[in-house]
Amino acid sequence: MKEDFGFTHIALFAKNIDLSISFYNRYANMSVVHERLDKDTGKRVVWLSDKTRPFVLVLVQDENPTPILGPFAHLGIACKDKSEVDCLCEQARQEGILAKDATDSGYPVGYWAFINDPDGHTLEVSYGQEIGLTIDKPT
Repeated sequence: MKEDFGFTHIALFAKNIDLSISFYNRYANMSVVHERLDKDTGKRVVWLSDKTRPFVLVLVQDENPTPILGPFAHLGIACKDKSEVDCLCEQARQEGILAKDATDSGYPVGYWAFINDPDGHTLEVSYGQEIGLTIDKPT
């Protein structure tokens, strides 16, 4: 069992939770791991995870969410290769939600692009940022 230490979640408002669940499933391979109606507010709350680490994206229903993550502030996900980034960009382009096409910024930034979620928050898809390798390096 993984223990909850360190950075565990980020919470965002979403107008249409189902639309957001679909977006994060398609673009970040995340699925619902918890769902409830908040007993105090009556608002729907979901936790999404890619199940690779003890971290969730919390989405809370709100009629008028303010896009907090954008245009540069963003959530970032790593892709398996450049072609996955390109495929996600093409899909986003067809859906009219591609905010910035793929760019190769070299090491350590890698190959990346920005996609807007249904509420205007920015998701970065990338390859080659090597976060895990950088963390494991001795300082």
